[in-house]
Amino acid sequence: MARFDRDNDDRGSRPARTGRSGGGRRRRTSRLTAEKIDYIDYKDVKLLQAFIAENGKIMPRRLTGVTAWQQRKLTEAIKRARNIALLPYTKY
Repeated sequence: MARFDRDNDDRGSRPARTGRSGGGRRRRTSRLTAEKIDYIDYKDVKLLQAFIAENGKIMPRRLTGVTAWQQRKLTEAIKRARNIALLPYTKY
């Protein structure tokens, strides 16, 4: 015979989660903000290489810490630099 007892239900026995557990993550600061770079130039290959991963992919915002506006400008500059062969499309 099946028991349908709502008082002894195991589903609600877990304590409620409050906030983040573990160590607090430090907010990543952008290299562009730290150096106060306003204009992202596609000819500045040294700067753009800092935002490209080892395999040639453009690094995401969550890893680099740049703002959405800066990420759009970075992507545009990297693509322009690749188009005129200042930066490689791939590593190998």
